[in-house]
Amino acid sequence: MEPLTNWAGNIAFRARQVLRPHSIDEVRDLVATAPKLRVLGSGHSFNRLADTEGDLLSLAGLPRIVEIGPDRRTVRVDGGIRYGELAARLHAEGLALHNMASLPHISVAGAVATATHGSGVRHGNLATAVAGVELVRADGELVSLARGDAGFPGSVAALGALGAVVALTLDVQPTFELRQYVYENLPATSVRDHLDELLADGYSVSLFTRWTSADVDQVWLKRTEPRTGATLFGATLADGPRHPVPGMPAENCTRQGGVPGPWHERLPHFRMEFTPSSGEELQSEWHVPRVHARDALAAVAEIRERVAAVLQVCEVRTIAADDLWLSPNFERDSLALHFTWIADTEAVLPVVADLEQLLGPFGARPHLGKIFTTAPIDGYPRLADFTALVDRFDPAGKFRNEFLDRLLG
Repeated sequence: MEPLTNWAGNIAFRARQVLRPHSIDEVRDLVATAPKLRVLGSGHSFNRLADTEGDLLSLAGLPRIVEIGPDRRTVRVDGGIRYGELAARLHAEGLALHNMASLPHISVAGAVATATHGSGVRHGNLATAVAGVELVRADGELVSLARGDAGFPGSVAALGALGAVVALTLDVQPTFELRQYVYENLPATSVRDHLDELLADGYSVSLFTRWTSADVDQVWLKRTEPRTGATLFGATLADGPRHPVPGMPAENCTRQGGVPGPWHERLPHFRMEFTPSSGEELQSEWHVPRVHARDALAAVAEIRERVAAVLQVCEVRTIAADDLWLSPNFERDSLALHFTWIADTEAVLPVVADLEQLLGPFGARPHLGKIFTTAPIDGYPRLADFTALVDRFDPAGKFRNEFLDRLLG
């Protein structure tokens, strides 16, 4: 039998079996009796975060829950739902989430657990929308935490360390439309002189570069209002749809050209009805305080040729500060440098180590679901509080693995 792997195929899970419960009561029974366990979302982590020598638990088979609160400000969802499905159902009810990631195919619980994000100077990562968490802890008990409860900021972006998240309550808002524009060939001088203005010029802004030159290849601008003009700080409006990676099919991407459309069909870069790319890639990402944005970009430019040699594309995004203990954006507005590498771990890891050394002086925090080599202990001021919370929920370490042991000590 073929080994079970993550989406990218760079991790072969060592689990004995994959458990697929179809009710919360079944989850409780399985968690209570399993000696070692990790919860598997949609498999979009690129390291051994979800790995275990015990059992993997998939919540994809739980009954779908999309319960809109009586005040229409929240929605309660099950632990297996994916963003694309949830977004379509919310939009049909006249509601929206504040943001989405590049891919709508990822699970809500998994994305929240790793503080996955979209972009926008005013928008927190996806976990900041969580108002309540319902999880099955190691003894099989169902526990609920709500915003304002002691320990809640440690229970949201929790890496699956507290238990199996079977339901989440999320903040929602009235539905809205966005327009998406793609501009090309942004001059390096504009990045140097107008970076803050550029990143604030839309609801969501992403810069894409292959680091083959000092210029930026593409700017993806998502706006609530139309934008006039064929240039953007020296970049020119694309004459047709584009994919972030040159040569890849643009039909996989969400509608561009300034055509208005529902929020959930513009915020992701890729369309739900298309299967994501084949997985022939690796990913790393580091978050630095936004006040260091220019210096961090200049640091990467120092080894531009080495980066470009193993890179498919680099995306630069912004995320607002939050109070979640294991969020890379804890108490600081951030610039995220996301690297989509070629699928060659041996060639990529030395470049990852170089970037960590260059970005370290700026207080870089890695995305904990992607590839990094350093122990990020110093970057998370509330790590000791999180470790104490893990010990309270899972004293025997049922949900711990080598990755968490490395992180928590």
